[in-house]
This record gives sequence, C-alpha cells and structure tokens, in this order.
Amino acid sequence: MVISKKPLQFILAMTMALMPIVNFANSTNDSTVVEAHAAPKTEEVAHEEGHGHAEPTDIKSQVKAFTKHHVLDSHDFTLYSDFKEGKHVGFPLPVILWDNGLHVFSSSKFHHGESVAESNGNYYVINHHDGKIYKTDEKGTIHEDEKTGHPSNDRPIDFSITKSVLFILITAFLMFFIFVRLAKSYAKNGGIASGFGRIFEPLVVYIRDEIAIPNIGEKNYKKYMSYLLTIFFFILFLNIFGLTPLGVNVTGNLTITFSLAILTFLITNFTANKNYWGHIFWMPGVPKLMRIVLAPIELLGVIIKPFSLMIRLYANIFAGHIVLMSIIGLMFIFKSWIGSTLSFGLSFVLSILEILVAFLQAYIFTMLSALYFGSANEEHHHEEAHH
Repeated sequence: MVISKKPLQFILAMTMALMPIVNFANSTNDSTVVEAHAAPKTEEVAHEEGHGHAEPTDIKSQVKAFTKHHVLDSHDFTLYSDFKEGKHVGFPLPVILWDNGLHVFSSSKFHHGESVAESNGNYYVINHHDGKIYKTDEKGTIHEDEKTGHPSNDRPIDFSITKSVLFILITAFLMFFIFVRLAKSYAKNGGIASGFGRIFEPLVVYIRDEIAIPNIGEKNYKKYMSYLLTIFFFILFLNIFGLTPLGVNVTGNLTITFSLAILTFLITNFTANKNYWGHIFWMPGVPKLMRIVLAPIELLGVIIKPFSLMIRLYANIFAGHIVLMSIIGLMFIFKSWIGSTLSFGLSFVLSILEILVAFLQAYIFTMLSALYFGSANEEHHHEEAHH
C-alpha cells in the first residue's frame, strides 16, 4: 500500500502546532480551578511557606506565572503541576554547587522551590523570581537590596544539571547517534545513505553546497563544515524541543545564545588570515588618515557581529514563546466559545509559524557564521596603489 507523503506532512505539521497548546493546557488544567471563596494567604504566611512567594489565585496572574515558568530554566523537570492538590509530575535533577567546597544533592530537597535544602551544614533556597539558588539560613530568609529589589544573599557557584543543560545533553546524544549511524551507512552501502539519518542528508548537502561553499570558498570550506553542521542541527533540534509539551526554552536563554556566538567569534578570529586583520587595522585602498579613523570602527565591528548573532537568536525564540503562551492563555481568561475559538485559531497559526522560525533561525545563524568565516579567509584583491 502506497501512502501519499502530503497527508503525512500535514498531520506532522498539525501535531507540532498543537504541542504548545497541549503543554499549556496540561499546566493550567487543574491549577486554574481555584475555589473563589478560598482565603488568600497573608504576606506573613506566604513568607513562611514560600520564601516571600504566594501562588497566584486569579487566572490572569496564573497565566502570567505559567508563561514566565515556561521561558525560565529550572532545577527540576516538571511535566505537570496541580497546585490544588499540591502534586507535581516530573523528576528531580542533580544540584551541583561550589561554596567553600563541593555540594552535590538532589533538587527534590527544594520540594519545587518551597523548602530550604541543607547540605553539609549550609542552607540553600531557590528564589521564585529568578529561579537562582541563594545561600540562606535555616528559615530560608531572603534579604532584598533596598535600591534594586534583588536578593542580596550570597550565591554559590552553580554547576547544576538544570532542565536546559539536560536537553543540551539529550540533543548532543541525539546528534551523535543520528550522524554516526548516517556516516556508517555510507561506508556500508557504497556511499549511499540509509536508515533514519537519511532524512537529514538533504540538509547536510544543502549546508555544504548552498551555505559553506558559496560563502567560504572551495579552498577553505571543509575545515568549517563540522562546526556549521553542528551549530545548525544543535539550534534546530533545541528549537523543535521548545515547541513540544516538554516545555523547554534553551535557545531562548541569553547565556546559551551568548555561548554559541562566542564560539563563532573565536573560530572566526583564530582562523583568520593576514588579509583579514590587514583590512581591520590598515585598510588598503583608502588614504592613510582615513585608515587611522576606520581602524577602531572596523575593530568595533568584529565585536558587534557575534553580538548581533546572540541577540537575533535569543530575541526571536524568546519572543515567540512569550507571544504564543500569552495567546493560549487567553482561552482560559475568556472562558467563552467565541474568544477561545479565536485564541485557539490564532495560536494554531502562530505555532505553524514557530516551526518555520525554528528552521529559519538555525539557517540564519549558520549562514551568518559562514559569512564571517568567509571574510576571515578572503584573499587579497585590492591594490595599494591606484594609477
């Protein structure tokens, strides 16, 4: 029986588009059913139970809280929360801290941020506003700076396996598994790909023929191919994971995009030829006085290029998650078939767009990296003297 590819593609696209909606609905299903007559916690009780943090009781606040929770990293992996019953479905992750010595314990000690964790006589608490771990006392006291309002407690150096780190490791393993099998299939089948990795072969060829070779050149493109392929599939896989009900937002994390941009920056500058640095510090073909003026501007451009890479990827992914989750949350605020239908339709269309953005951002980051590598290896084409 021959199955047409188009219906399968349509079903796959619909499934991907519905995933963020399922994720948000699962998170808010029971937590939004808060009894109207339930007495709100006083500030004193909230401080005692949640270190200055009270669970939101109105729907708008809950939508805002879940949207914020979705885009932030966390020290445990929670798939589903029922605040009415006080239940969380998920699993803890290892907490690794350096605070005058190594402290390793399970994030379950924090009880989803509601308890103080003790390790070798030291006490730590997770702040609900930024999700970071602070050193505290046995009661979990958080001192706030009067000027900034941010916690002034000491912070240990955090090497924990957070939710983002977990998915970075999963993505690395997935990429290793797929592409090692793809490489082995070439050897076994006389240069012809086979198996699951065959799906990604057209993308590999596209990156080589349409990104690497045109922008870097036939002579130098091979030494950058491994990085370009790694960065493309790394960003793509993490973007796709971000659209699933797993609720991860790795590429919408500024520290992750900063690290990726720094890698491109280092590779560009450490593999650059003399002509590249000559154009920056002593640009040929212009008067000598202008060369002195242009040198700091060109040097500033070297720093701005990776900065633009970082902001572009972070802003597009982060903003997409915020907008999508906010629109889905409108269904729980409207509570009417008209408003909910409109919100669902808009979120569905936006989810389809997010799939396109997931591929587009991976492509743009890879393309611009290849452009920078190409400029770093460009041969000398200018003449010093003009007749």
